[in-house]
Amino acid sequence: MTIEELQGITLESQGLLQSWPFGKGKHAVLNTLEQLGYIQIDTLSVIERAHHHTLYTRIPDYETRHLDELVKERKVFEYWFHAASYLPMRDYRFTLPQMLAVKGDKSHYYKAEPKVMQYVMDTIRAEGPKKARDFESQSKKAGSWWSWKPTKVALERLFMQGDLMICERNGMQKTFDLTENVLPEGIDLTVPKQMEFAEYLVKTYLHAYGFTSVKQITHLKKGTILRNKVNDVLTSMLEDGSIQKIDIEGIPPVFIQSGLLDKTRNQNEPKIHLLSPFDNSIIHRDRIKQLFDFDFRLECYVPKEKRQYGYFCLPILFGDTFIGRVDCKAHRKAKQFEIIHLHIENSNIPFESWLEPLAESIRQFASFNGCESLKLTKVSPSKFTPTIKRVLNDGIK
Repeated sequence: MTIEELQGITLESQGLLQSWPFGKGKHAVLNTLEQLGYIQIDTLSVIERAHHHTLYTRIPDYETRHLDELVKERKVFEYWFHAASYLPMRDYRFTLPQMLAVKGDKSHYYKAEPKVMQYVMDTIRAEGPKKARDFESQSKKAGSWWSWKPTKVALERLFMQGDLMICERNGMQKTFDLTENVLPEGIDLTVPKQMEFAEYLVKTYLHAYGFTSVKQITHLKKGTILRNKVNDVLTSMLEDGSIQKIDIEGIPPVFIQSGLLDKTRNQNEPKIHLLSPFDNSIIHRDRIKQLFDFDFRLECYVPKEKRQYGYFCLPILFGDTFIGRVDCKAHRKAKQFEIIHLHIENSNIPFESWLEPLAESIRQFASFNGCESLKLTKVSPSKFTPTIKRVLNDGIK
């Protein structure tokens, strides 16, 4: 097996090679979540937020209401994967170990007062779902994250330990309700044993990426016990033939689903994707560097003078090759989508093959962001500027 074959396997598993890989509309949103295992939530809004962007990338007719509706229908829920995420409701029981760990952790960063937590629970039980702003309470010292008013901290703590769930959202404004009121009837609430939890992680990553490694599976998850259990699961799957271990020069050994080794893949016309920095396909930066030779870092947390590419750059994927990245911003009041800096990096791909698809992808993404006009500020290398300006001159089609 070659690196190129691994690239195709993982991009296909991620839904980035096919047209409409998971169907259309709201039904496709649930299909996507069940395929990927989770979708990360992020608050940055320079462009459409990461969770909506990730879904739009795979569902061309995606609307933000689809995700909100699935939460209300109790088919999707919010909790923690390696970060705040949307998860399919079928996997709820696998969040129980972390909830129990938070409940027993007196030193957790959400250090809520027990009396305030009880007050919040009693209020929601008596009056129904609540937002943080529905509670009136004196704030602590103003000016920092730690100044959240006591009820806000209590809400987050109760959410993290599983007593409350988010029953709906309005933008980033969360509404909380008692967990017992949100969970669908008949859902399995059996706390998984360590081996069972490890098996869930292994199969989730194999399903989402086609192949995986121990490092990827245990990414941001603490404990040698879990790592040992993951190794035990992989050993068992190797013995029963459901996976195989692959060694390819230049990358660490990976475990791949046996059924994918001989699968024939359709060679579709290469597609352009402007990926969210939090997209599942690129969230493991080391893996992307090893597999695609693409070194990606999000620079919004880097001091301005030290940024190489820009505040919120989006990787540009053309077929199975990363051809650059684009720093962009949606000026919503003006309904203008600004391409602050377009970086073209891969000179091995003929310019003519990706120019028109890139322009069309930018137009469509601008429209998804509610923008009606385009502004191109900078292109690197600058020799591409006249041609790209000409192609984008028509604005959004």
